[in-house]
Amino acid sequence: MKVLWTERGWGDYLFWQADPKMLARLNEIIKEIRRHPFEGTGKPEPLRRELSGWWSRRLSHEHRIIYRVTGKGQDQIVEISACRFHYER
Repeated sequence: MKVLWTERGWGDYLFWQADPKMLARLNEIIKEIRRHPFEGTGKPEPLRRELSGWWSRRLSHEHRIIYRVTGKGQDQIVEISACRFHYER
């Protein structure tokens, strides 16, 4: 599964480069999302209303990763919209 970043998502990822512990957690969760997008670590939950179709996982008490999966089979893509703070796309 390929990973696609929104501009904000990539900016958030670059922010975490200064925090090795959080960066390691984020990278582990991204690996897990690529294998099992809707179950596993971080309490995956589908978002509602204007964020319908997107999912959230906990990185910490304060921070979440927001993503969605599109495509099928080998053509699946995980799009990461944010990985800092709460539910904003």
